[in-house]
Parts: sequence; C-alpha cells; structure tokens
Amino acid sequence: MEKAVEGNYSAIILELDTYGGLVTDANDIRERILKSDIPVYAFINTDAASAGALISIACDSIYMAPGSAMGAATVVVQTGEAAPDKYQSYMRKIMRSTAEERGRDPIIAEGMVDESIEIDSITTAGKVITFSTKEALKYNYCEAEVTSYEDILERTGLAGASVDKFSLGWSEKVISWVLNPVVSGFLILIMIGGIYYELQTPGVGFPIAASILAAVLYFIPYYLNGLAENWEILLFGIGIILLALEIFVIPGFGVAGVSGLILIFTSLTLVMLDNDTFNFEFVNIESIVRAMGIVVTSSLLSGILMIVGGFTLYKTPLFNKISLAYRETKDLGYTSKVKNEADLTGKNGIAYTVLRPSGKVSIGEDYYDAYTRGEFISKGQRIVVIRDEGSSLLVKAEA
Repeated sequence: MEKAVEGNYSAIILELDTYGGLVTDANDIRERILKSDIPVYAFINTDAASAGALISIACDSIYMAPGSAMGAATVVVQTGEAAPDKYQSYMRKIMRSTAEERGRDPIIAEGMVDESIEIDSITTAGKVITFSTKEALKYNYCEAEVTSYEDILERTGLAGASVDKFSLGWSEKVISWVLNPVVSGFLILIMIGGIYYELQTPGVGFPIAASILAAVLYFIPYYLNGLAENWEILLFGIGIILLALEIFVIPGFGVAGVSGLILIFTSLTLVMLDNDTFNFEFVNIESIVRAMGIVVTSSLLSGILMIVGGFTLYKTPLFNKISLAYRETKDLGYTSKVKNEADLTGKNGIAYTVLRPSGKVSIGEDYYDAYTRGEFISKGQRIVVIRDEGSSLLVKAEA
C-alpha cells in the first residue's frame, strides 16, 4: 500500500486465500484499507474465512473466483473453541461497522460472527454465515464472479493498465528464512555453543563473536515481525548477566546460575510466540509445544556438541595454531617446582584470589599456588594448609 501511494497507482487488488489469523492484525489491515485514498479491491481466490472475511468486507469491492467461500468469522481460542463473549462482541462490532461503511448489510456481517443471529432464508440459529460465490452475489457481498485479476481490471475500467505484482524484498525474505523453526534452532545451537567454547578458550574471540551474531539474527527477525517484545529480549540479557556472574564472580553453581538458565530458556521460547505478556489465551497450544521443543532440542544438541568438541577440538591443527600445544615433560628434562624450604602443612593464610577450586594464597609475605578438594573459597577468606605438595598447596577454609 505504501508503494501504491508513492507511485500514485490507480487501484490495489488484494488476492486472498486465507483461513484467518489474529484479530488484532486483521483489524490493523482493515483500518489501513478503510483509510486508503486509492480504491482497494478484494479478489477472493478460494477462501476468505474469519479475519479474511473482515479484510474483504473492508475493501471497496469484492470479487470472488468460482467455488470460493467467505465468512465464518467467530473468534476462537487455541483449542478451536469459541472465545469468551467479550471477544465476540468486539468482532461483531468491527464487522458491523465495516459493512456499514461499505454499504453492505451489517446484520449479515454480524451473522458471520454470532451463531445466535437468525436471518430469514440466509441462516438459522446455531450456525454462522459462510457465503459461497453465488450466495455472496445474491446478498450484495460480492460485485462479480471472476477468474483472474484481469477480469477485475476490465470491470473497473482499468483494462490495459500496467500491473505491478507485489513481492517480498530481500530483507523480508531473510526475515522469513530466519523465522523457519529449523534455522531458529540452529541459531540457538550456535549461541549456546559459542558461549561455551569462548569460556573454554578465553581470548580467542571467534566463538563469542559467532554467538553474538547468532543472537542478533535470532532476535531481530522476531522483533521486526512483532513477535518478540522488548521485555522478552531483556530477559535474555539478564539471563546472560546472571550466568556470567555465576561463572566469574559468585562461587559454586547456585541460584544465579539456575535463574540465568531459566531466563534464557524462557526468553528464547517466548519470542517465538504471539503472546500478550503472560496472556496465552490466543496462542495455539501447538505453537507453544513447538517453540519449547525447538529450544530444548537445540540445547541438547549444543550439549552433545560440547562433549564431542571437548574431545576433538583440541586435537585439530587449527586449534594448535591458537593454543600452546608444546608439553614440558619429564623426559625432556623438565621438573616441577622444588619443595618449599619449610613444610607449610598446618600453616594459616589468606586466599589471595578466589579459589574455584584453584588460585593463589598468601602465607605471611609469600604467595603460593593452591587448590581445594573441590569447594570454592572467596578472596580474603582465611585458609589452612592441609598438605604441602611443593608445586602447590592443598588448602581448605579455616573453620
């Protein structure tokens, strides 16, 4: 429609073959059509059900291909059952007002939503209205039966006019491609895998760069498509921060780490769903299951990749170019640090760095490499030496 306005086009033809969609999206389209200064013609090529019926009625003229159908605009929830009456009331109102605006029978428009409406010779109570092409012609809900848009041009005095068919631009095609569940799952795999390998090989840069790029490619299409909301993306950022705090700042793996993983998982799932905050009333249950399945499957594949990569990555020629592969073995004449001049077993000191489980401790004015039996010791906490091993000290927190 923007292109039509910019190019001063004479008419817009919307070819419809749809079983419907979200009421909010349909209403946005309806309002855009009603405000258009350029005539908009609906060409129903097979189906215009539910939201498709609303869009069709909003157009200046409706044309239908043989064997087509229009109507059945009852609002339903994810189970396929009718939504509560407040939603039906809203849909009845906009169907009625749209029909009135276009000079069509508003009661028929309401009858496409409300099964309680009874109209002589058209519908009985308990059924919503769905028109065939012939019925739509009879009741002024279709201007003519046509087989192509060329027939519409001829009927509207535009025969011989040049026609531009709208097609998605490259950016929309990229967005559509990224929204594919397989691609989304692959991007999640790269995100998780990139973070893991960066932690394993800090300073390399490539894994974390790949992870950031995958996150951008994952979130932006969903955001531009209206699925991802700001707070959902913020959840992902908070989850990453909590996970980083758990790894680099807070000893152990507890509340922060688990909370971070939960927030990341939740964010990656919610951006795929057209929910209204935490209201999932109009989100199909299959969509929820599919979104969760994609995230879980991708996470499991990332875990497998980490395990396999842990055994294979460090043996590749590429990794040897960015890491120190040379080993200073005893056979080559190398030995570990000699014993300390005095046995430090039983000595008290202070954790000079965080021990998780290894780090440095200070005893008196000297500093030593140290490690624990697995427990984490915070920086500044007092320690006691359990055993002096020469090259390092085995320590524990002072009771």
